[in-house]
Amino acid sequence: MSKTCLLVMDLQNAIVSSMNNSTEFIGRIQSIISIARAATIPIIYVVVKFRPQFPEVSSRNKAFNALKTGGFSLQEGDSIADIHIDLWPKPNDIIVTKRRVSAFSGSDLEIVLRSLDIEHLVLTGISTSGVVLSTLRAASDMDYKITVLADCCFDKDPEVQKVLMEKVFPLQADVLFANQWLEQF
Repeated sequence: MSKTCLLVMDLQNAIVSSMNNSTEFIGRIQSIISIARAATIPIIYVVVKFRPQFPEVSSRNKAFNALKTGGFSLQEGDSIADIHIDLWPKPNDIIVTKRRVSAFSGSDLEIVLRSLDIEHLVLTGISTSGVVLSTLRAASDMDYKITVLADCCFDKDPEVQKVLMEKVFPLQADVLFANQWLEQF
């Protein structure tokens, strides 16, 4: 497991608050983080943040351009862009800031993973059809071994969640539930 890391992606206040009944979900993520720490698996938090006035966001970017016109801000320094308080990183955890959907795009994640000699990524996050899907695809193209923790990922559309977990992700990753992954320790 020494070449494994846990990615905790987009679990920021604004994003978690968009979930209904997030308590159970946050509890599972806390358990995963706790076990990973005990097993000395590096934990990398990936957050999406933008500079004031969003200079990174093109008017052609349909997804992020909405932030400029009244969506939640996710600007650096805004508390709603912070990692959810119940998942707050410890001093040895790593925080990577991205400027796009994928954890790799617009961030130094690849450099961090290479420096840590990581070969296996365990993915968690919100949303399954956003950061999880985009990161999985990029990581697969970079030849990482990938595990997706199905019940530690969330998408607003249950049908999309089901299709991704049952039909799309298994083509490039192992899809497990948190308790199945925890059985390894």
